[in-house]
Amino acid sequence: MTSHQHDPALSPASPRHVAVVGAGMVGLSTAWFLQEAGVQVTVYERDHVAAGASWGNAGWLTPDLTAPLPEPAVLRYGVRAVLSPRSPVYVPLRADRDLLRFLAGFVAASTPRRWRRGMAAYVPLNQRALEAFDVLAAGGVSARTQPARPFLACFRREKEAQALLTELAAIRDAGQDPTFFPVTGWQARATEPALTDSVGAAVEIHGQRYLNPPEFLRSLAMAVGARGGEILEGREVSDLQHRSGGVTVVCATGEERRHDAVVLAGGAELGDLAGRFGVRQPVQAGRGYSFSVPVEQPPRGPLYFPKQRVACTPLDGRLRVAGMMEFRRHGSPLDQRRITAIVDAVRPFLSGVDLDDRQDEWVGSRPCTADGLPLIGATASARVFVAGGHGMWGIALGPITGQLLAQTVLKGEAAPELAPFDPLR
Repeated sequence: MTSHQHDPALSPASPRHVAVVGAGMVGLSTAWFLQEAGVQVTVYERDHVAAGASWGNAGWLTPDLTAPLPEPAVLRYGVRAVLSPRSPVYVPLRADRDLLRFLAGFVAASTPRRWRRGMAAYVPLNQRALEAFDVLAAGGVSARTQPARPFLACFRREKEAQALLTELAAIRDAGQDPTFFPVTGWQARATEPALTDSVGAAVEIHGQRYLNPPEFLRSLAMAVGARGGEILEGREVSDLQHRSGGVTVVCATGEERRHDAVVLAGGAELGDLAGRFGVRQPVQAGRGYSFSVPVEQPPRGPLYFPKQRVACTPLDGRLRVAGMMEFRRHGSPLDQRRITAIVDAVRPFLSGVDLDDRQDEWVGSRPCTADGLPLIGATASARVFVAGGHGMWGIALGPITGQLLAQTVLKGEAAPELAPFDPLR
């Protein structure tokens, strides 16, 4: 499919050549949807495709669980809990003005009223999230998503499941229509033999999906390339310069290229370039960990342990185990204590899984905002746009973000669904 086939979608004022900084799910999806309208795209990636948070995450497409990360439950952790390396949410004690500013905003957003307002903002994106994946599939992205039949959230006892049931009811009250119901531990174990007797209760959530993140991102990158897009790996963008009606992308190597517009989708480092264009919302690295282990019989679908904040996904005959939220500097080395904490947390609940035979131990930086809402839209420059800050939901919301932002870039005005995510808020 060549770009000239879509030229009628472009108005005389639309940009013809757009640079996208970042080759994760959000960046590549934006590039793909820009190509749908006939735009020539160049993707700049400092490392390689899916090198950041897109690579090692759980791969869940769960719009019925997609909600603001700051929530009232966070306030119940307490200082002692978040300072422990074994805590699901860990904040290493250090003097860091940017981190303290982020945490102050995060705590301020962790109220019932702010959560409800944030949830209402997510609903329009969540309702279209899976449909955007179907558009990619129909347009030639060969990797497929898998239905979760069912998606199981597991607990030691029935009482522990009440918090998730309450949250799902609140999501329903916000305007979504999740399909869920509680099941006994016996029913959960009958559905999924990989669970042990330690699972005393569960919640089934229907209509969700999952994917293999590296496989899907490679497929999406190939689709962008097949349409004539250029993906430049190993190109760290160090500067953006406005010149004669366009934006010049300056790489750390000294290479310079001019484009009509630029989309910044650089993950946890988004603020490095976006800050000079009026984006003041702090973007903090919320680091997550994962690894894969052999399993005698792969689960039928994803398994979630909410109290432990651990996610398990069957991928390529193995089980990917992911979890934790660690507010530490992007680029800090992997903390083996966090891997150990995940193993100890999930070991009682799984059988036929060798948690000591780990491969692909990984840590990646999710881009988190203090108010839990991503940054999607125009900056103070009419030629520079932002798409990032999705926290844990970059994979699930990447395609719908790209679809809506592409419309914004082409039309010069944001879709109504993006109003709550204004990067200049």
